[in-house]
Amino acid sequence: MDLEEAVRAGDAERVRELLAAGADPDTAGGDGLPVLCAAVAAYAVETIRVLVEGGADPDRRLPDGTTPLLRAVEGGSPAVWGAFLYSESGERLSQAERARLLEAARHWYETGAEAELRRLTGAQGPARTGIVRDGESDRVEEVTLGGRTVRAGHGAVLTRMEWEFRILTPVEELVDRAVRYEDEDHVDRQAARWIFVLRQGAETWSRVVDHHRHLSPAHRAFVAQFLRLGELMTDVIVNARWYRERLEVLLPDWADAEPDGGVLALVLGLLGDQGHPQTRAFGLRYAGHPDPRVRRRVPQMFDQPLDPVTARAVRDLGRDTDGGVRAMAADTLGSEDELGEGDRTLMLALLRDGDPEVRRSAAYGTARGRDCSPEVTEALVELLDADEQELRLSAAYGLAGRDDPRTPEAYARVGPLGPELESDPRADGLRRWSLRNEPTG
Repeated sequence: MDLEEAVRAGDAERVRELLAAGADPDTAGGDGLPVLCAAVAAYAVETIRVLVEGGADPDRRLPDGTTPLLRAVEGGSPAVWGAFLYSESGERLSQAERARLLEAARHWYETGAEAELRRLTGAQGPARTGIVRDGESDRVEEVTLGGRTVRAGHGAVLTRMEWEFRILTPVEELVDRAVRYEDEDHVDRQAARWIFVLRQGAETWSRVVDHHRHLSPAHRAFVAQFLRLGELMTDVIVNARWYRERLEVLLPDWADAEPDGGVLALVLGLLGDQGHPQTRAFGLRYAGHPDPRVRRRVPQMFDQPLDPVTARAVRDLGRDTDGGVRAMAADTLGSEDELGEGDRTLMLALLRDGDPEVRRSAAYGTARGRDCSPEVTEALVELLDADEQELRLSAAYGLAGRDDPRTPEAYARVGPLGPELESDPRADGLRRWSLRNEPTG
């Protein structure tokens, strides 16, 4: 397999080996273009990174006047743009080339991916569209028309490029980019949230948070999502104490005034994540809220072990008409170390609920809990017959935590784990059971 074949196959490791053996990173493919262009067209992020690290020239002028880097910008994938950052484009490029790249990203963003493809290709028929993953977890629309494919993440590319080029984009402009798409995991939203966290300054934080009073729920939801990311990233925020002090004042008032159930759910999640002193009171206040998105947040707002009042609220939510609410209640109630008779009866019902999401959460919670009653233990054994492997894994883990002698058989019935579960903590239950229960030496 030569370098072109490895690139077109998306085999980044083979590309690395060939470059180490002396292959030219700017090798031309059958179309006369450097193989880096093929990797860009295929959105092969790791292959692009390997080629650039191996010396491929992202600024090589192509016959049509473009460069591999410009093609990456036009392709609309922030993950692909990020793969070029090894080349330190912000420092290396001339002002004229930076302006060219910025203009390309801004033009595609403002025109729209499908509209620009129609202009470039002249195609009249319907476009083929679909949501794809970009990078590890972000999502973006991919559009194919007239034989060309692009991703509609030009807003995120522009946002990241401005930061790389040390351009401080106005807060309002970045927020507008973020809320253009409703999907919380859309690349444009994610890019704006991340840049705001990196900017860190008190003025930026305050101007973003001021949008929590915006008339549009989309703007208010974005603020909550930004604060959530900030909460997760306090270890890299220099002024984390300042940030927490203001959150403590902001969140209760916001929750009291928020009219939209979806946004209120996000705010209550922030209250719980922050460990705010009023979290329990707000959980009890909203346990009967008409919007199920709000009720779903409530069980995780209570410290465990549950006290009699919060336990009663969680039990009521475990009988809710909404499956998502029952699922969250099942996870909380099941993870209690001791269940009263009424709680145990409810948990057995949730473990056998007709909603798959409820069964998964009930099994996961019970697996972490320590109620060793025969009824709960046998309910876990019953789950070993489930078609869904994750249910069998939770059941086996629950038996291991209870030092049940059937644990080895239970893990055998789980079966080989795929990559999505092989690193799950539940997968380690058999080893831990063996250390506690099998003789050594």
